[in-house]
Amino acid sequence: MRTLSVLIASLALTAPATFASAPYHPLDSLNWQEHWRVLEILEASGRLTPETRFNRISVLPPPKEQVLALRAGERLPRIAELQLKQGAQAIAAQVDLDRGRISAWRVVEGVQAPWLIEEFLGAPVQAVLRHPDFQDAVRRRGIPTTRFLNCHAMPIGNHEEPRYRGRRVAIVRCEPVNGIRNRFVRRIEGLTAIVDVNTNEVLEISDDEVVPTTTTTAEYDRDTIGERTFPTRLELTQPDGPGFRMSGAVVEWDRWRFHVRSDQRVGTIISQLSWREDGVDRPVMYEGSLSEIFVPYMDPRRDWYTRTLLDAGEYSMGGLSGPLTPGVDCPDHARYLSGIIVQDNGRPQQKDRVICLFERTRGDMSWRHADDGRPKRELVVRMIADLGNYDYVFDWVFETDGQFRLATGATGIVATQMSKAADATQSVDGARADRYGRFVDRNVIAVNHDHYFSFRLDLDVDGPANSFVRDALTTVRLPDDSPRRSLWVSDEHVVASESGGKLDADPHQPALWRVTNPAKRNALGYPTSFQLIIPHGAHTLLSPDDVPRQRAGFIEHDLWVTAYDPGERYAAGEYAVLSPPGEGLPKWTRADRPLENRDIVLWPTVGMHHKVRAEDWPVMPVLWHEIIVRPFDFHDRNPGLNVGLRP
Repeated sequence: MRTLSVLIASLALTAPATFASAPYHPLDSLNWQEHWRVLEILEASGRLTPETRFNRISVLPPPKEQVLALRAGERLPRIAELQLKQGAQAIAAQVDLDRGRISAWRVVEGVQAPWLIEEFLGAPVQAVLRHPDFQDAVRRRGIPTTRFLNCHAMPIGNHEEPRYRGRRVAIVRCEPVNGIRNRFVRRIEGLTAIVDVNTNEVLEISDDEVVPTTTTTAEYDRDTIGERTFPTRLELTQPDGPGFRMSGAVVEWDRWRFHVRSDQRVGTIISQLSWREDGVDRPVMYEGSLSEIFVPYMDPRRDWYTRTLLDAGEYSMGGLSGPLTPGVDCPDHARYLSGIIVQDNGRPQQKDRVICLFERTRGDMSWRHADDGRPKRELVVRMIADLGNYDYVFDWVFETDGQFRLATGATGIVATQMSKAADATQSVDGARADRYGRFVDRNVIAVNHDHYFSFRLDLDVDGPANSFVRDALTTVRLPDDSPRRSLWVSDEHVVASESGGKLDADPHQPALWRVTNPAKRNALGYPTSFQLIIPHGAHTLLSPDDVPRQRAGFIEHDLWVTAYDPGERYAAGEYAVLSPPGEGLPKWTRADRPLENRDIVLWPTVGMHHKVRAEDWPVMPVLWHEIIVRPFDFHDRNPGLNVGLRP
């Protein structure tokens, strides 16, 4: 690769950038010109080499206290944060765009830089395809050429195997794609290669078992499957335009106001969420986003036990958010936002339609009694993560009654393996062929797995100084002369420190979880608060000594409550590629920082154990899970009482 100076030689290196005029907000993403300005400053510094690759170029949010104190007409410094790979080194850097200089540059010891596109698709794959042992193994499966193989080099995870310690290793898997559209129905089973991606040395080739590649097809395009129609049309239109307003990246809808931006690693970030009441914007949340995704597969064979994926931290090199399709992913009346990601060579790439905003009504009511009530109208902010075979829909849903929801939908194509058995009626060598999964097609088994989604919610209920309250619902025995024997009461417990902020939902020991502001009270004398409601979770079934469980330590609890730290953004740690056990939330909370009347952050996790059914094939219907964040004594009465009769 030629140095970056060749790539941007036509640009002036010293002239200040001219930025397009737009309403200023300190949390805005870097625009196109700012991104290039970062590259110009780096090139002028002389720090770049032919080995320099870029993992991240993004705005570094200013200190929270400065953003909150910002007055109209004032501006804060624009700083870019960078993650780079230079040879085998991981580099963390900052560039001051206002001063035109590098303000921080350090080698991060003991970590691996985030994965690159060229590592995923490039030289490591070619090294394997050229290897004679791999070519022989392909031919033994009746595949005469590697020309029609799709191969990918993916981080192997970290299973504390001594032979890989300190190396940047990938596992390479392939599937034949000739003649089919749905490439996930076929693969080369039992054949993998391990590559050191820093040197492109093929360390080993594993050929566990020759399993014929199925001739099954599982196409789902309209030409193949046809189209089912309804006798009448259903139209969703908004003839008067959207009911929300946007000024730059700031959205106003009903009484809600917030800033929205797209991030390469976690997708949609909602910031400075507030609710307007009596002409005052009352703070609700400073920042909220996805934090991490963990998907471990449940098969002990070499090709499958290595699939313990930290999707956001390991696989967001092309940007977590995929392009949205109008009329399918979002309604026709939706408004779209674009995002900018960094390519391996540092250049910006615009991704269009990575976020959509739209209003909807689903025929539900916001409230009702007898013959009176109000219809529900919602604002949705949506992005979809394209992660190979799986697609994850992430919705922020805002309602007129003061609550918002985080809805996560899993869809896409389940990961499959080839089997010598045709279906569940056949065995292989006297054993069940579907011990670790379930047949979804002829000679095709979908492997059992889990999905975990961790979110970071920096709630600021009427300001940053909050406490976390656990309302335990406990049984109380009544006197012997009472016709009733028992009832329940609520006992409020303020969580003092992080050791008490590791919580699990238990229907047999019910409790409400709330973030309160001890200094603010509603008209009835109660501290204002917001309640967090999470669905029934999928508690991990991995053993405590299983390294993938330890690497994704955030799955140990349904909720973690931590003291605010701007450097703590990702539940499994900043550097997820080949990361050691215990990073992220388990490491941070060992300090047992105080939580009372402090700036605190919630980290809820939702998950599911996925035993695949026939109806999940060839494309899985969307399966939804929701987190609800609702006002609890934040108002004096139902704030949605006066919503209009027309949605």
